Amino acid sequence: MRILSGIQPSGALHLGNYFGMMRPAIELQEKGEALYFIADYHSMTSLFDAEQRRKNTLDVALDFLACGLDPKKSIFFKQSDVPEVTELSWLLSTLTPMSLLEKGHSFKDKSAKGIPVNHGLFAYPVLMAADILIYDSNIVPVGRDQKQHVEMTRDIAIKFNEQYGRTFVIPEPQIRDEVALVPGTDGQKMSKSYGNTIEIFGDEKALRKKIMGIQMDSRQPAEPKPDAEKNLAVQLLKLIASTKVGTDFENRLRAGGLGYGDLKKALFENYWNYFADARAKRAELSANLDYVNSVLADGATKARALAQKVLKRARKNCGLE
Repeated sequence: MRILSGIQPSGALHLGNYFGMMRPAIELQEKGEALYFIADYHSMTSLFDAEQRRKNTLDVALDFLACGLDPKKSIFFKQSDVPEVTELSWLLSTLTPMSLLEKGHSFKDKSAKGIPVNHGLFAYPVLMAADILIYDSNIVPVGRDQKQHVEMTRDIAIKFNEQYGRTFVIPEPQIRDEVALVPGTDGQKMSKSYGNTIEIFGDEKALRKKIMGIQMDSRQPAEPKPDAEKNLAVQLLKLIASTKVGTDFENRLRAGGLGYGDLKKALFENYWNYFADARAKRAELSANLDYVNSVLADGATKARALAQKVLKRARKNCGLE
């Protein structure tokens, strides 16, 4: 079983990235041949500062390795170090209907929110399809918001196979429903685009302030909260605390007598403790960047070897060779 997933270096990684993609991906490296890439090509649809992209790319590498990605059990690389993916993207684009791309939830959502739309954002699903198909991927762990893009990949691959003969493996998305959508500090999906994130690694004081600033309703502490499961702090706490702790705070809020300030303090403490080991590991990696760069270089070599085989197959089947 070949597993493939990627993450954009468009800003500091946050709890939504971790629970939606990173942790499931790290767990899957024990169950098959795993390829994980830093999607720096994709970041170009929204990030236009070259130096910031370089910094973010290194930060993603540090974050992922610190959180448990093992280069001995997986292939870890930068998307742009495998240029074959852009050629395959063009081959796929010639068979991708405009109507399919116009249905893209991500494109429509960002457009509706006034985020500038460029061709890269519109055609994002085609490049994502190339990312997946070029490694003969079987399983793609994604957040629920990305499920549609994997379905588009399947549609594009089937259409290519029907037109030019058996070329691509048809992938399957893998989604963990219990953490498929992580809420941000404003109640929307946690996303860098919305400025509502809680970063995995960051300044303790700033992160404490952000968590303590999560907006609550105006009910008094003594009032029972029968809808406690909908409380943002409770939802986040249940992700990073033990089941016992999460359930206890939810029940206390439901019964009344728990102040929102105390709830948010508990959220911060549990969040800070959850990533304590990863913070220590990240500090070690930051002091040994030659190792981090060697991991990416070695991963790119292995990924390109796989990609070149699939691209050659696609070129032959569609008449370019």
